Parts: sequence; structure tokens; C-alpha cells
Amino acid sequence: MTSHFTQYDWMVLIAYFVGTMSIGFYFWRKSRSIEGFTAAGRSLPGWVCGLSIFATYLSSISYLALPGKSFAGDWNAFVFSLSIPIATWFAVRWFLPYYRASGEVSAYAMLEHRFGVWARLYASVFYLLTQIARMGVVMYLMALPMAVIFGWDIRVVILVTGVSVTIYSFVGGIIAVIWADAVQAIVLMAGAVICLAVMMLGVEGGPVSAIREAADAGKFSLGAFGAGAAPNGVLWFDASSATFMVVLLYGLFINLQNFGIDQSFIQRYIASGSDAEARRGLWLAGWLYVPISAVFFLIGTTLFVYYHSDRHPEDLPEVRRLVAQQRLMQQGVYPEYDEGSGETRLTPAYAKRLESAAADLDDTAIGDRVFPHFIAKHLPPGLTGLLVAAVFAAAMSTVSTSLNSSATLIMTDYYRRFVNRDATERQCMLTLYLSTIVWGILGTGMALLLVRLTESALDIWWTLSGIFGGGMCGLFLLGMISRKAKNPAAVTGVLVGILAILWLTIPNAVDFLLKQPDGGGAHRLGLSLQESMAGWLSPFHAFMIPVFGTLTILLVGLLVSSFASSLVSSFASNKSTQK
Repeated sequence: MTSHFTQYDWMVLIAYFVGTMSIGFYFWRKSRSIEGFTAAGRSLPGWVCGLSIFATYLSSISYLALPGKSFAGDWNAFVFSLSIPIATWFAVRWFLPYYRASGEVSAYAMLEHRFGVWARLYASVFYLLTQIARMGVVMYLMALPMAVIFGWDIRVVILVTGVSVTIYSFVGGIIAVIWADAVQAIVLMAGAVICLAVMMLGVEGGPVSAIREAADAGKFSLGAFGAGAAPNGVLWFDASSATFMVVLLYGLFINLQNFGIDQSFIQRYIASGSDAEARRGLWLAGWLYVPISAVFFLIGTTLFVYYHSDRHPEDLPEVRRLVAQQRLMQQGVYPEYDEGSGETRLTPAYAKRLESAAADLDDTAIGDRVFPHFIAKHLPPGLTGLLVAAVFAAAMSTVSTSLNSSATLIMTDYYRRFVNRDATERQCMLTLYLSTIVWGILGTGMALLLVRLTESALDIWWTLSGIFGGGMCGLFLLGMISRKAKNPAAVTGVLVGILAILWLTIPNAVDFLLKQPDGGGAHRLGLSLQESMAGWLSPFHAFMIPVFGTLTILLVGLLVSSFASSLVSSFASNKSTQK
């Protein structure tokens, strides 16, 4: 594919990059203290913090994977967005006031106060693992359009991106991250809306025709409801597939975790100038994501109509060849060209292999690559640069937030808690800087691993976040809901919850191993596990991992605390009777 990335696109992209990096350096002086680097002086306007939360949520996962999902399937994943206002209400009602009153920068200090230091470490470890996974998926998806447009090795793009974002986060601290996020949010929304308009007008018959064709193809379905009554009148709930109810429950529990115990969100609550400002910012972020995510799903649906129309017969085969070529490169098979022809004509042997690999790819396999292809080939000069800048902005806002929040946790929950309780300002700042660099390396490394993925990046992220989340929201809710719950109840709940999460995770590990090349060691291990654990594997969909993990910890903790309280009351009553 020949890209039409013109000098105007370069001007837009460079101007955006220079502008956002300038914000980081502008706030360099204000971020050179612990308070400035981690809490922005607790004085920012609510709307800025709200846009920052929105921009953090609207990562390149949303920008590219959501269109990829609706291109390959329907709007089932949009149900996740519908859960966000519900979680926002819980956050405004209970979570935000608690953190604003606590004065703590760490989201997990409360867990230590309620259950001991182990609880704080449990939550922070899983949070840090989640951020590595999140940064990896985000940077991988940001590198995709760059690789498609310029033909660069995606691994090089990831490396350059990882280094750039790490420098930006290192320099600016949370105050620069939040202000840059606010600017990026506007760029993100403008890019998406403009791109959708161009796309709709490019479909024969215009927007009405595009929506009608998509509706006829069932592209607007939210999925089977997944609950009802059996013929015998017994209520049932299908949790084995991504039904409407499964995705809604997954979204509700993941977003309760995000709003309730995610360090990235908590720092924005604290950075707001007042409780009222924090509430306004949180509601802004919660409600803004619903319509904007709908725009991205509509982009993917319109791409389906656009690429399957008779007016663009060459586009879909071209995308398949691009994806096939990338997969062959992942296997160590690089393009071969006829000598004397430059790099314009592939050798017959390689071309045959490429066409064979491309023919095996369906819409699911190419979903994440279609939107970058459209950006590179069909947008007019200037808009291509804007959309690439928007994708870059989406990733940069999320990754920089993850780096800052991870560095903050390492400093507060580990260095100042265990290594040096009397650390000076300078020592803490050095820890923040070093942690930013280390987590930047780890996130970039995860992105390089994800280059080998063969399925939807959104599914990969949702599964990883559900597993790494570890049901820690259940421990947080146990501490807030029950004053009777003590350390034994919390420990029991977490241990049982971890066992439940492991049981729910095993089928996903087996599926991953079975997808590896047939005959390889990983594939044989998958077959062995599948055979040996037949009848013991979890029948539930991966989206139920955070649901069951959270509920298990919460309910087991409540039961144990209630039982312990009854024993104590009974013992006290018997002792009183004996007297």
C-alpha cells in the first residue's frame, strides 16, 4: 500500500508532538516536588481532571480496537460503555468522598489501615501488573497505524514510542500529564468525529444507506441477553459466552475497580481543587465516554460497509495482505524481492505464500488493522496527520498516566514504607524518576510481546485486566461495607478469591496454548492440560473473572466476619451466664 502522508500531515503531526511535549517541559518546575509530581498541588479545575480521566480511558485501545470489534462483529462490546455511568454514581457517592477526606496519595493506604500491610501490597502488586499489561496493549495499538502507513517495523515503532512517552512522563509529573490529557481529549474527539463524517460521506448513498446496510447485516446487535426462564420455569443465566448480561457485569465490576481503587483515577480525585470540582470532573468523564465510544463503534460499523462495498473492491484484499505480511514477519519470514526490480516486485515463491496466508484471514483477524488502513489511504491531506496525532495522543495520555501512577505507588507503598521511612524530598524524587524509567521499560517490553498476538487486542486487554485485577475491588468493598470484617476475614476472602480466579483463568491459558503452532511444545502442553483437566475446566467466559473474583472475596469475607462475630458474641454470652 502506498501512503499519501504529505508534508501537511507531517506539519500537523510535528506541531501536535511539539505542543504536547512543551506542556511537559512547561510544568517541569512545578513537578520537582513530591506534591507536584504526584498530586499537582491539589488545586486543578474539575473539568481539567475530568477530561484527563476521559482521555486516560479513551486510549488507543478505544481508538483502534473498538472499531476493530464492531467491524468484525457487532456492538456487543458497547454494553461495557453503558456500565460506566452506573459505576460513576457509586464513585461520586462513596469512593470520591473517602479519598478526598483521607489525604492519602496512595489508593491502597486504606487497605493497610483496615487489614494490615499485606492487603496494601496485594492490591498494589496487582495494580502494577495491570499497568504493565495496559501500557503494552496501548503502545502496540498505537504502533499499528504507524507500521501500516510507513511500512516501518512495528517493533521499532514501539521502541521509539516507549522511549518518547517515558521521557514525557519523567519530565512533567502528574500536573503536566493532566493538562496535556485535557488538550489530547479535544484532539481525540475531533479526530474521531471528523473521520466518521468523511467515512459516512464516502459510502455510496451517504449515512442513511450506511446505517441501513449495517442494520441489515445485524451489526448493531448488543448480543443475546443471556438470561431468562427455562421451559420448567427455572431462572437461568448464561455466563459461558459474551452475552449482554456478561459484558454488562464485566463492565460494572471493572469500572467499580477503576473508579474505586485505580491509582490513576484516585490521583485525579486528589488533584482537583475541591470536592465539588472533583464530582463535576468525574461526572464529565463518566458521561462523555458513552457517546464518544458509540462514535468509535459506528466508525467500525461504517468501515464494514465501506470495505465490503463494490466501490472499494481492492481495499479488503490489501488489508489482508498487510496483516499476512506482518504475521509472516513475526514467524521470521521476510519479504523477498526479485533482483534488479528494486523493492517493487515480490518473488513468485514469497508472493504465493503471502496470498495463501492472506486467504485464510477473516474479518476478526484483520479488524484492528482496517481503521489504520483507512486513515493511511482514504483521508485527505492534513486529516491523516490529525488522525495519526489523535492515535498518538490516545496512547500518550494513557501510558503517561500509568507511568506516573505506578511511580507514585512504588515511592509511597514500597520505598517510603519499607526501604526508607525517613526519606528526604530528594531521595523520594529520585525514586519517582527511576520508577518511571523502569516501568517505561516494562511496558515497552510487554508491547513487544504483544506483537505476536493473533486475536483482537481488545479481547487480550479485557482478559489480562480481569486476571491481573485479582478481584482486589472485593477487598476494598469489604473494608468499606463491613466494620466487623477483620484481618482473618480479609485473608480468607483473598485466598479463596485467588483460587477462584486461578480456576477461571486456566481455560484461557489452555486456549492460548492450543492456538500456538500445531506440533510445538506449547501446543502439546495445551492438549495435555485439556485432556487431564477434562470436566474440571471452568465453563464461564473470561469476562466473569473480575465478577467472581470480586464477589468471592467480598462474600467470603462477610461470611467469615459474621461467623467470627457470632462466635465472639456466643462466647461473651456464655461467660456472662457462668458469672
